[in-house]
Amino acid sequence: WAKQLYPQARSYLDVYESFGMLRPRSIYAHCIWLDDTDRQRLQATGSAIAVCPTSNLFLGSGLFDFAKTEAAQVSWGLASDVGGGTSFSPFKTMFAAYQIARLQGQSLDVKKLWWHHTAGAAKALGLDKQVGNLAAGLEADAIVLDPRATSLGARRFNQAQSLDEKLFAMMALGDDRLVHRCVVGGKAMIDCSEH
Repeated sequence: WAKQLYPQARSYLDVYESFGMLRPRSIYAHCIWLDDTDRQRLQATGSAIAVCPTSNLFLGSGLFDFAKTEAAQVSWGLASDVGGGTSFSPFKTMFAAYQIARLQGQSLDVKKLWWHHTAGAAKALGLDKQVGNLAAGLEADAIVLDPRATSLGARRFNQAQSLDEKLFAMMALGDDRLVHRCVVGGKAMIDCSEH
């Protein structure tokens, strides 16, 4: 349909660029059908990608190419697509991204996955000077995780030999039961369900 409306456009992304919509703080969801030129344009303009892996798997719409996106140095963060996503869980989102990469013969570093779901997502939104990590002076909204909240999680976490293995265990086996406490506006909350 976009091709019919804009036959002169090189690609779907080119339509957005022709209207001046590629720029810092522009976030494009999914981006599973980009070519190398599209990735170069995203990088050159400071635009970013919101990768929605559970949605792409559920809809069968395609697999995001992490390797080409990283090679092009395009900023991206992990997201949950409300319309087609199957979970709001950051654990399930990270694990789905990991699985999508593996389906393509790629391997994602687990620490980078956690970064792309926190500080990386904040950077993609242009909010990294306000949120996204625990640096002094940033807004203090965070969660405290208990990796031993479930018996299976505890067993796997206790066997982990490295930080990577511990983060992978929480990513692969984690759910909302891991959230031990929420910190909202710098104040610890016991019940996180309202926040």
